[in-house]
Amino acid sequence: MPLLFQRDIGTEHRTFTPTALRKLLINALVATGLTDAAGEPLIFSPHDFRRIFVTDAIMNGLPPHIGQVICGHKSLDTTMGYKAIYPAETIEAHRAFIAHRRATRPSEEYRTPTEEEWDAFLAHFEKRKVSIGTCARAFSSPCVHEHACLRCSLLRPDPAQRGRLEEIRDNLIARIAEAEREGWLGEIEGLRISLAGAEDKLARIDQRSSRAIDLGMPGRAAGPVDSTMPAQRRS
Repeated sequence: MPLLFQRDIGTEHRTFTPTALRKLLINALVATGLTDAAGEPLIFSPHDFRRIFVTDAIMNGLPPHIGQVICGHKSLDTTMGYKAIYPAETIEAHRAFIAHRRATRPSEEYRTPTEEEWDAFLAHFEKRKVSIGTCARAFSSPCVHEHACLRCSLLRPDPAQRGRLEEIRDNLIARIAEAEREGWLGEIEGLRISLAGAEDKLARIDQRSSRAIDLGMPGRAAGPVDSTMPAQRRS
């Protein structure tokens, strides 16, 4: 051990050489009398068994990229070249593998989503959620701010993220003070732009909150008493 193929030579255990393995394989094939399509004796090399293993594994559902890792190939094309596996065969093998995986998982994971779940799922993409609000930038359009959402005028801040925005604002103020103290003039301008963006987003949240007007509970308006109404009704 840890050698797989060993033989006894005197008192030692030695590994079979590649040449010895090839000779043993050739002798075994000759003893079987098997021939190829042209009638010639079959010839196998030890490396052929890697090809047979990979082919059989992929045909029985092993994902090709897993076979690549097992064989230690740098490229998936090398693994797929071990056999002329047609695309249809690969697709069917992958489908069989997925079906087997699904059969072993809880069935509730594959239930039909409710209408509310679908609406929430679609709204996530339609509204383009970001960490501190919603981005109004059109899909497939480049972001001129390089995803610095705090500076972007298209960001609609989420009131629930006000506390986080306040933390960002306070952190920016501290960083600006540090930059001024250390003389990092190149960073001050960018930090001030971000600070202006944070303050703008907080102001927009306050504006949205101030639009809500408390009308109070509705009450009964006081009016003149009808003299024709019976006394017991008036009381």
